[in-house]
Amino acid sequence: HLGCRVERSGSDIFVDSAPMDRWDIPDHLMREMRSSVMFLGPILARCGRAHLTFPGGCDIGQRPIDPHLSALSQMGVEIREEGGAIDCRCKAPRGGEISLSFPSVGATENIMLFACACPGETRIINAAREPEIADLEGFLNCGGAHISGAGEYDILIRKGEKRAVEYTVMADRMEAATYLCACAAAGGDLEITDTNPGHYTAVAHLLQKAGCRIESEESRIRIWAPKRLKSIELIRTMPYPGFPTDAQSPLMAALCLAEGTSLFSENIFENRYRHCGELCRMGANIRVEGRVAAVKGVEKLHGAAVRATDLRGGAAMVIAALAAEGCTEITEIEHIDRGYEEIEKVFARVGGNIIRENI
Repeated sequence: HLGCRVERSGSDIFVDSAPMDRWDIPDHLMREMRSSVMFLGPILARCGRAHLTFPGGCDIGQRPIDPHLSALSQMGVEIREEGGAIDCRCKAPRGGEISLSFPSVGATENIMLFACACPGETRIINAAREPEIADLEGFLNCGGAHISGAGEYDILIRKGEKRAVEYTVMADRMEAATYLCACAAAGGDLEITDTNPGHYTAVAHLLQKAGCRIESEESRIRIWAPKRLKSIELIRTMPYPGFPTDAQSPLMAALCLAEGTSLFSENIFENRYRHCGELCRMGANIRVEGRVAAVKGVEKLHGAAVRATDLRGGAAMVIAALAAEGCTEITEIEHIDRGYEEIEKVFARVGGNIIRENI
């Protein structure tokens, strides 16, 4: 849509942005996913103006883009909001010191991307520390930027000379965490390769507390699940390096079958328990009070007709279905497809009885 030339060959994507000739993104594309707001900084850096609407994505609670807009305004961007649209102009971009009230991953990334076009030095204080931030630093530095500190609380960005780049994106840590939780739920033995276990140690640690045996090396991890998991006293979602909110739903699906009661405390998104009702349709015993969910383990789950309430909630449905007795039908799987490439083929390769039907 923006005018770039894009080609895909297998798992490689080639993007030539030289012919880019637009600075607007239509509403139907913005609604596809929350991270569509990540185009704001780059378009402003390239064109000096941008027009887009508020992003869509999973309905898991408020995810305001105010930190994005506040930071950009401090960097010389004039912002006008009207009728759900955002119109931004920037005649004189400038670096500066940006202090985030919360270590937002999206805001940190948007600032980094825009700062690559700003004169002077930009410093982000209380930046997000997720591995994806360090990976973005690696990509931008390969493309000519001068960035340091990604993965820490303070990040420094200086403009550099732009150049073409070839880059391998880091392995998806939430995908790996999902597979570990699925193995734990189904009582299996699974090895994941081409992954970085150091990126999801909080998930692996809790699975060990639940009774799983885990061995890991630099780029592989293996899990052996017991016949029945043990409950975990308390799981709190926190910014990295704490337990990630994106792994809450998959782990909950596994602990539905644990012996005892597990408590979840969701501290990132207030509406992250929408999948609980669907799990209960499969026989789970879950009680939600505000941001706390009590999961009393049951001896077995049974197949049912359920829906993917959101991306990770959809993954939880798949995990529960793999561990349940009988057949489960999951609808609204477009949510799942945004985060997992052909998830049914991945699980089928390791023994899951799972197929996709085009209805």
